[in-house]
Amino acid sequence: MSVEDPVIVTNSISGAVANRDQCAAIPYTPEEYAAEARRVVDEGAAMIHIHARTPEGVPSYEIEDFRAITQAILAEVDDVIINYSTGAVGVSLEKRVEYLRALKPDVAALNMGSMNYAKYSKSRKAFVFGLVFENSFETITTLLTAMNEEGIRPEHECFDSGHIANLDPLLDMGILREPLQVSCVMGVTGGIRPTAKNLAHMSEQIPDVKHNWGVIGVSRKQWGLVAASLSLGGNIRVGLEDNFYLPDGEMARSNGDLVAKAADLVRDTGRRVATVAEARQMLDVPKREVAGVKP
Repeated sequence: MSVEDPVIVTNSISGAVANRDQCAAIPYTPEEYAAEARRVVDEGAAMIHIHARTPEGVPSYEIEDFRAITQAILAEVDDVIINYSTGAVGVSLEKRVEYLRALKPDVAALNMGSMNYAKYSKSRKAFVFGLVFENSFETITTLLTAMNEEGIRPEHECFDSGHIANLDPLLDMGILREPLQVSCVMGVTGGIRPTAKNLAHMSEQIPDVKHNWGVIGVSRKQWGLVAASLSLGGNIRVGLEDNFYLPDGEMARSNGDLVAKAADLVRDTGRRVATVAEARQMLDVPKREVAGVKP
């Protein structure tokens, strides 16, 4: 690893589960998303992963909420890679395809396998919530077909090593275009345990070294996984969707705090933070106008 080995830093700006009762910095309104975007881009983030919300903070899958948030972000920053979530429970596949086709983000997350998805409380000795997260091959190929037709690059979110193997038939079918963008999601109950050894194992399963890969660490174990990914040559994601806390246990005041600490770790490992232009080249994501969004 060297300073010639750039790292793409992604910010997961606001998830669909947590709210301000848990962390006051989670953005709700388009203006708040834009202010957070300014902070994270200034600190080195090249890509922003977006779950939409209404201005009241309710998770949304409506075109107008995605549009308003995206427009506000792109009016605030010169350039950043826009990445939309497509994962959902109880939201029709048609609705998810609809906002992709309407707005055409640079990148869209593509969950690569069905799984149990839960949060467990050791203190309560009970599950806080638990559900089955459906991502069948039919769902995957429907979303992927829409992405291909609209020029959207998929980010393959893999919660276990078997999810990485699910890339194989899609590559054989010829419906994936290289280089791939693979994210190893770790720390969700129902997925792979969040350890450096498991991350090394997952990174070895990715089909070819020319593909881009990185880690999405969920919970306070995020920082050890970030360090492991940087040492192994991967990219990293941090943000209030995944973890509220800095390495010393202090709650972040903004997404910017998390990205700033991540950028410090990049430099501490002898690597450097990729610019947005470099990230676009690495991921083969040319800059373009997001459809229906004019800053």
